[in-house]
Amino acid sequence: MSGVAGMVGEGNGGVMEMRTLGRTGVKVSPLCLGAMMFGEWGNADHDDSVRIIHAALDAGINFVDTADVYSAGESEEIVGKALAGARRENVVLATKAFSPMGRDPNQRGGSRRWLVRAVEDSLRRLGTDHIDLYQIHRPSTDTDVEETLDALTDLQRAGKILYFGSSTYLPSQIVQAQWAAERRHSGRFVTEQPPYSMLARGIEREVLPVCQQYGMGTLVWSPLGGGWLSGKWRKGADAPETSRATAFGGAMASRYDLSDPVNQRKLDAADALAELAEKNDMTLVQMAIAWTIRHPGVTSAIIGPRTMDQLTSQLPAADLVLSDDVLDAIDEIVPPGTNIRADDAGYVPPWIGNAALRRR
Repeated sequence: MSGVAGMVGEGNGGVMEMRTLGRTGVKVSPLCLGAMMFGEWGNADHDDSVRIIHAALDAGINFVDTADVYSAGESEEIVGKALAGARRENVVLATKAFSPMGRDPNQRGGSRRWLVRAVEDSLRRLGTDHIDLYQIHRPSTDTDVEETLDALTDLQRAGKILYFGSSTYLPSQIVQAQWAAERRHSGRFVTEQPPYSMLARGIEREVLPVCQQYGMGTLVWSPLGGGWLSGKWRKGADAPETSRATAFGGAMASRYDLSDPVNQRKLDAADALAELAEKNDMTLVQMAIAWTIRHPGVTSAIIGPRTMDQLTSQLPAADLVLSDDVLDAIDEIVPPGTNIRADDAGYVPPWIGNAALRRR
């Protein structure tokens, strides 16, 4: 039986069914173009990257997400080139700040001192006079959330950013930020950007319900599970080469080491999911992305193509509606609320990752 229950929109024809971003009233496409792979980290050819961005916009995507740290600002510069002129008016442009942008210890984090400068730097690289959605890339455990919210509110009132959100926050941190905003009558986080895939479903337990409770939009990243759901990871086949294993000085290598029993469980799940997709006449890539945007708490899924072929393979997911039978089968392979690897949650709190904070 086919897993396609129906079709919506015309993802490859320049029209996508728009969704409201939380309670902002802003309409965004169910696929958001992530720009992390444009620049030194992925596709260093600026002209080719611009062509990919234009192709995504022509296909109906109106939501683009980047960050200052991606290729040390190069990604933002490429996005700025692609959106120069009239294209900028029709795009909901999102970027992020928090990660180190230099050796100076104050060139990072969520302090007012840094965010005021970081916004100006991003505006310059993006070639725009405002950012539609400005996100804090990770929680700042050494900075009061009130400090961050007050700074973002002032930037919003100055017209430099229109909305602001969080990324990869714990449920308690999301709630704390909402309470702080209400108590201080400041602006609030209107979106959250967490990781979400069929292999990393942890946000279903609390993050998505909390975001729904507060009317926050969600744009989820890594719907292909860091490449594990690309269709290349199959049992009985050699492990595919992946640049992710060597990225960031090899910090992620353990996530692709098949001698790790946890990764063997991921391989089992990826293989079973690939078989399910094939049996229902779709690619694993399309099923994986379509699955993320099916959840009622998800506004958009961030796709991060490095090549035009990758973009082309991912776009049809916007039109794909999975049947209940397929959704039930996915739940049997990876139970709801489950992260096969704990570190796929995207953020390890320092009080867990730093032994000094839990020992005396």
